[in-house]
Amino acid sequence: MPDLPGQQALKYLIIRAVLNAIAFSGAQRLWPSAGGRGIVFTLHHVRPASGQSYDPNALLSVTPDFLDLAIQASIEAGLVPVAVDDLPKLLSDPADRRRFVSFTLDDGYRNNAEHAAPVFRRHGVPYTIFITKGFVERTRSLWWETAAAVTAQEERITFDFGRGTEELDLKTDLRKHEAFTRFSAFVAGADEDEAVRRIDDLARQRGIDPLAITAGLTMDAEELRDLARDPLARFGAHTLTHVNLRRVSQKRLEEEIIRSAEAVEGYVGRYPTAFAYPYGFASAVGDREVEAAAKAGFAVAVTTQPGVLGPDVLRRPTAVDRVSLNGLFQKKRYVEALLSGLAFKLI
Repeated sequence: MPDLPGQQALKYLIIRAVLNAIAFSGAQRLWPSAGGRGIVFTLHHVRPASGQSYDPNALLSVTPDFLDLAIQASIEAGLVPVAVDDLPKLLSDPADRRRFVSFTLDDGYRNNAEHAAPVFRRHGVPYTIFITKGFVERTRSLWWETAAAVTAQEERITFDFGRGTEELDLKTDLRKHEAFTRFSAFVAGADEDEAVRRIDDLARQRGIDPLAITAGLTMDAEELRDLARDPLARFGAHTLTHVNLRRVSQKRLEEEIIRSAEAVEGYVGRYPTAFAYPYGFASAVGDREVEAAAKAGFAVAVTTQPGVLGPDVLRRPTAVDRVSLNGLFQKKRYVEALLSGLAFKLI
């Protein structure tokens, strides 16, 4: 585990202990119903390990080998791989008692095509990539990547988080992680557009181009069209600007959802039937957002709130839970523990 601030380190130690306890105890065999009707997995980057000692976004990146193990574990557990937007129809059939697994990837990273798609093809597994127009068009930065680049490069910076200019010591990995955590809290607590602009300005002052980072990491329209030729690939909408939808006006909420779907259709030639809420946790998705996605006509919309597939999928198909395949937990036994559903009752 990287050198993380105290609360984060403790959180991950607890999660690891719970997953290990489930895996090594065989508890999943005692409560098979805890796994529900299956699971939807969330991924972001799929690429070889960086080997960097400081990587504040490490949880968002898994290796192709681990993705392969996750698919194997799912199939060995008896789950049938399906596209996420097919789930409501499949689960509504009372004669079909199969359990399902869906793999989804957020943000449209280029490595999804380079490293993830070949793994999915090898197993014949469908996958869905959620696209943010601002990333494709190079008009919106990936602020978490920008903040990571700045804190990795510098030993000292000054920044105003809202209480006056502060000087931050970044000479150790721990200090860098602490600063990155503060940038994350700043984006979550301030006006997000303004916070992202100010992080971008800081980066430019330090010789880092935020939009060049976006261009280096995410697929453009031509690359999306190329990937759309893969019959296993599906594409969903992920807003225009990757903003926390719970913190925007009703008008912007509708624009972020509907116009992003229109953009995806323009890139890949098919109007999307699936949507993913940016960030996806409880403070970014509420009843208003769930209703807006339903009104926009999506068959399914996904959060990042962990849980297995249950009756709520049919009651609220635009509020489906997803489980992260976390870069800090890249072992097959952890996937098996997640598939059991027990972890979500214990953590």
